[in-house]
Amino acid sequence: MTGENRDFNAVAKSWDENPGRVKLSGDVATTITDTIPLAPDMDLLDFGCGTGLLTLRLQPQVHVITGIDSSEGMLAILNEKIQYGQLQNVKTRHIDLDRGDVLTGHYHLVVSSMTLHHVRDVPSLLAQFFRVILPGGWLAIADLDPDEGKFHEDNTGVFHFGFEREAQKQAFRHAGFDQVQDRTAAIMTKQMPDGQSQSFTIALISGKKPE
Repeated sequence: MTGENRDFNAVAKSWDENPGRVKLSGDVATTITDTIPLAPDMDLLDFGCGTGLLTLRLQPQVHVITGIDSSEGMLAILNEKIQYGQLQNVKTRHIDLDRGDVLTGHYHLVVSSMTLHHVRDVPSLLAQFFRVILPGGWLAIADLDPDEGKFHEDNTGVFHFGFEREAQKQAFRHAGFDQVQDRTAAIMTKQMPDGQSQSFTIALISGKKPE
């Protein structure tokens, strides 16, 4: 989403060809819907939406979902999907926090999957999320448990090697959220450079903005 020098535009066209990535988005979507009661009148924001793998899994259950990303290439793929499916309730927006862009709008739920580790200033972003979430609304962020920097083959633009769950929950509370909880959203197994397989857990941290 905002990782410096990481060219997501270059990999946008092949992004969805990774079956593990597709499965991950489905697992995260299932965990979100098991944790937060979605409704047909809800407006959602998917921060760091990429090609819309998570966006489009949540789309049928809500009023409008807006996918934002700093990669125009990724958004172009999502826009193709929107046009192909004639989806009236999916919007996209190009936003780059590194260039000083800020979040706008009002949402019942903000979601984000596998993006936060590319964000340098997480507390500032959580404050922005809190501002755009409506009273009584929710924030749900899925990202890696601590991974010792092994999840990515290239750590360019990776500012955090996963997150400790208790620290993340405390960051949510500091931003103003309550009812903060964590769940394991997915387990992703990858083949490492040495030929061995290693599993990485992805946590979903969620919290509610007070009424």
